[in-house]
Amino acid sequence: MHKDRWQRARAVLSEELRHLSTVQASDRAWQMPFAAALSSGLPLLAGAALGRLGDALVASIGGLVFLYLPGTALSRRMVALMACAFGMLACYTLGAASGLYRPAIVPALVAITILVTMTCRVYALGPPGSVFFVMAAAIGAYSPIPAQELPRMAGLFGFGCLLACAVGFCYSVAMLRRRAPKPAAPMPAFSFDYVVLDAVVIGVAVGVSLLVADALALPKPYWVPVSCLAVIQGVSLRAVWNRQLQRVLGTCAGVVLSWGLLSLPLTAWSVALTVMLLTFLIEMLVVRHYALATTLITPLTILLAEAATLGQASAGALAQARLLDTLLGCAVGLVGGWCLHNPRLRAAAGRQLRRLGPRRAR
Repeated sequence: MHKDRWQRARAVLSEELRHLSTVQASDRAWQMPFAAALSSGLPLLAGAALGRLGDALVASIGGLVFLYLPGTALSRRMVALMACAFGMLACYTLGAASGLYRPAIVPALVAITILVTMTCRVYALGPPGSVFFVMAAAIGAYSPIPAQELPRMAGLFGFGCLLACAVGFCYSVAMLRRRAPKPAAPMPAFSFDYVVLDAVVIGVAVGVSLLVADALALPKPYWVPVSCLAVIQGVSLRAVWNRQLQRVLGTCAGVVLSWGLLSLPLTAWSVALTVMLLTFLIEMLVVRHYALATTLITPLTILLAEAATLGQASAGALAQARLLDTLLGCAVGLVGGWCLHNPRLRAAAGRQLRRLGPRRAR
């Protein structure tokens, strides 16, 4: 019996190691990561030149909308990218507005997560899906923005989105000369469970992760809902577990990298160049190996959210805070993923949700 258990444990461990060591093939050309780095880095370069790094960081987060650029014809690309830009701007503004009254943060982020997840599923928005929309809202919610500064911050975020659209247009014009556009995918046939039920379960998981973060008195747990959302979005329970394991391992390595990076005497120029380099490397790696990409995502998010206040807290404290956020978010995301893929719980929750809707939606 002990021998059988040992063999089963070895088989499980071997399977996990195989998943962790698998590097996926990708035909992503270097021009796409380079354009993504420009979208996030150009505002930071301007902020370094003008001595306004804090404002530039807000615009740089808006520049992440470039990652939603599809591979279709130019007209469809730009319509989709501008729609995503408007959505990210709305999420950031609503998140920042909820931050003015802390008890409103959790309900606001739950509502944003549900609505964005529904929208992404209805329009079959590919990776990174709803992650950056929720991340923009969470960073806005946990940033100390006074009420009178909210319109200016929203304007800066919108400027970053607009710059990303301009970069996306130039990139698309250049790349469409080399590669034919992908055909537009037909609108998917979706069900109530796929669009509504899944979105509500995901939103509730994000809310629970934030409630636990508040119970632990975490000061700025913006990375908790993002980690939870990134894990729970797996298409199967196995995918949820794989994503959670890779995210935890990648974050642990990323914390060490972040500590070393934040220990350096960073200037506005070095922050801008570091963000551009990290963005480029992440977009090269994320389609090949998620854990390696997560190793770099950790210092990138710390720089985007904390660079304006570097020096006010030790590098070790910042890195440890992000590690705790990730572990907490992944734990709740794993439990939420189990609920999401449990047939009995899905059936029970689906019946309750259908009772709340109009008769034609049942």
